[in-house]
Amino acid sequence: MTKSKIDDKTLSTAVLANPVLVRPIETKAEFRQFFEFPWQLYKDDAHWIPPLLSMRRELLDKQRNPAWDYMEGQYFGAWRGDTLVGTITALVNHRHNDIWNEHIGWFGTFEFYDDSETSQALLETATQWVKERGYDAIRGPQSFTTHEETGLLIDGFQPAVIMMPYNPPYYQAHIEAAGFEKAMDIVSMYFHRDMEKTTGMGARLKKLADWSMKRNKITIRKLDAKNKTSEFRLFRDLYNQAWDKNWGFVPMNDKELDALIESLGMFVEPEMAFFAYVDGEPAGFSLAVPDFNEMLHKAYPRPGVPELWTLLQVGWHWKVRKTAKGVRLPFMGVKEEFRDMGIHTILLTANFDNIPAQYEFIDCGWILESNPLTQMSLKLGANPYKTHRFYEKKLK
Repeated sequence: MTKSKIDDKTLSTAVLANPVLVRPIETKAEFRQFFEFPWQLYKDDAHWIPPLLSMRRELLDKQRNPAWDYMEGQYFGAWRGDTLVGTITALVNHRHNDIWNEHIGWFGTFEFYDDSETSQALLETATQWVKERGYDAIRGPQSFTTHEETGLLIDGFQPAVIMMPYNPPYYQAHIEAAGFEKAMDIVSMYFHRDMEKTTGMGARLKKLADWSMKRNKITIRKLDAKNKTSEFRLFRDLYNQAWDKNWGFVPMNDKELDALIESLGMFVEPEMAFFAYVDGEPAGFSLAVPDFNEMLHKAYPRPGVPELWTLLQVGWHWKVRKTAKGVRLPFMGVKEEFRDMGIHTILLTANFDNIPAQYEFIDCGWILESNPLTQMSLKLGANPYKTHRFYEKKLK
């Protein structure tokens, strides 16, 4: 890690000569720079996949993102002269603190060139913001809840799947240099169709799933596409109950559910979403979606290009050319009282059996390193291929 290892094609020698100044984002012009900064930072990184402009606006807009109803925070930018060289958000998630009986703050939207002066100034600013409000620790990165992009990528540096963050490898050293320590790792795994040929995994899963269904009076059904609103509400209720004891999880409220339906609903294919019942009672769910990021990578949304044009390109690659090869299974859970009945296996089998032939692999992430599902997935033949990490710094 060097003092100012920055691409001279992006920043001139004159810019590098300026000291780093971190200040709150206050004007429309500053917010526009903050908003567009990732496109500047990652312009030569083939692994970065830009988000839809509308999705980034919804994330950052404190009036539209429902999470800001229970959060408070401040956006900051780091400048050298007139040039933005890094960003960070300092925030407090009051629902998290109430649910987990913690007294902590968070940092997110942490982006910067490989420049220790910039990174340390940004992290110190966020830390001070949290400390001045009397909190015991700062944790992150997270932008801004467990329902959105969370954790720092520390291995498996390749394009991210939908709803997962990507960052350059150098971020880890900068965060650790600022005194942050590991709080928790989350693991992503994948199952590939070819694994069936070499491991016989699918046949073993199906045999176990059939046995569990008969023994425990378990039934499954696909999502009803004609009633997406009520189906998503059932999903939300199961999601909140199944994940309520997962480290750091904060239940989704009605506004967040509505936002999820709006952003994710158009990608949901009914043959890849299932509900499980035990003797007629809702017990678990799985919701897989095509890896929308594969299409975004080709369409490459960016400031100055109308989003309608981007979406037309996405639709062409998704529905006409069918170029997507991956599926992400971001949501799966079983209510605690039903977890010894093999429902996870039943839901995985349903996904494997019903995913259209064009898709070659399923990404299962994220999974807490402490979650027994991690070990079960390994036994079933999954390959761990990415790790994201939460960092924390004690302030008292």
